[in-house]
Amino acid sequence: MDMEGSRHLAVTQQQAWDALNDPEVLKVCIPGCDRVEQTGENQYAVGVAVRIGPVAAKFNGRIALTDVQPPNRYTLTFDGQGGPAGFGKGTAHVTLAPALEGAGCELSYQVSAQVGGKIAQVGQRLVDGVAKSMAEDFFKRFDEEMQRRHPQSYEAEAAVEASNAASSTASAASGEQRAVPPWLWGAGAVLAAVAAWWFMR
Repeated sequence: MDMEGSRHLAVTQQQAWDALNDPEVLKVCIPGCDRVEQTGENQYAVGVAVRIGPVAAKFNGRIALTDVQPPNRYTLTFDGQGGPAGFGKGTAHVTLAPALEGAGCELSYQVSAQVGGKIAQVGQRLVDGVAKSMAEDFFKRFDEEMQRRHPQSYEAEAAVEASNAASSTASAASGEQRAVPPWLWGAGAVLAAVAAWWFMR
């Protein structure tokens, strides 16, 4: 199973990096997670409850971070066991970069994962759907947590977006004034109709 995606965050790149390396933030944001404990440098023990179709399991696993280049990127490796339900393991490449426009930053990820046991028997499409849903849920929760911790960043971004929207509206109104006159596109439509009639005779 492979998937990738990106998300714009109103917080700074450093603030996002610090949060992604905070066990308490991860515990709040990972769906079904009840435990994230640091066991060493860039190593964590996690407990996550997952339901895929008729199969429900509690995974106990390990997360290790490699290729750590603060505050730009790291590679996350996960290996979890769910008892009779099976296992899950995978790798995620996480990248942070300043936003191309305005404030904030862009978070991008590429995930490659594998599951086995009963969970794998429910079907790849169902597994993929649950995984994508969990990823979206994680980033939604992460965004909400960042908004709770850094409300000023989101307020500033909202003000910029409102200003940009007002400018766009003004530009659109100006564009309408310079738009093609109705008589001209009306004449064009008539000419197109005449040409169509001519070629279909």
